Amino acid sequence: MIKIFHNPRCRKSRAGLAYLESKEIAFEVIDYLKNPLNTQELKSIIKKTGKTPFELVRTNEQIFKDQFKGKTLSDDEWVEALSKFPKLLHRPIVVNGDQAVFAQPPEEIDLIL
Repeated sequence: MIKIFHNPRCRKSRAGLAYLESKEIAFEVIDYLKNPLNTQELKSIIKKTGKTPFELVRTNEQIFKDQFKGKTLSDDEWVEALSKFPKLLHRPIVVNGDQAVFAQPPEEIDLIL
């Protein structure tokens, strides 16, 4: 089952959701702000993207600027930060089996369909 980790208040996340809906395939929407991911779930998703945890951190968020800017963290520490502060996670992320993409632009979703 395809999953989209989505923030309904985010314009880019809504664009990814609309793009996925246009494909007319079944998928599950996960509002990860209401249902935060634990570190194991995050590690699994991040591994599927082929990116580092830091590459999925929203560095323009105030939480990042206040607590993390200028700091050097390990991958595990970034995963912990993403778990503790889910707003820091780039969105949307779409997972299909053992593959995942950060869907910006939304057409990135095609890479895993």
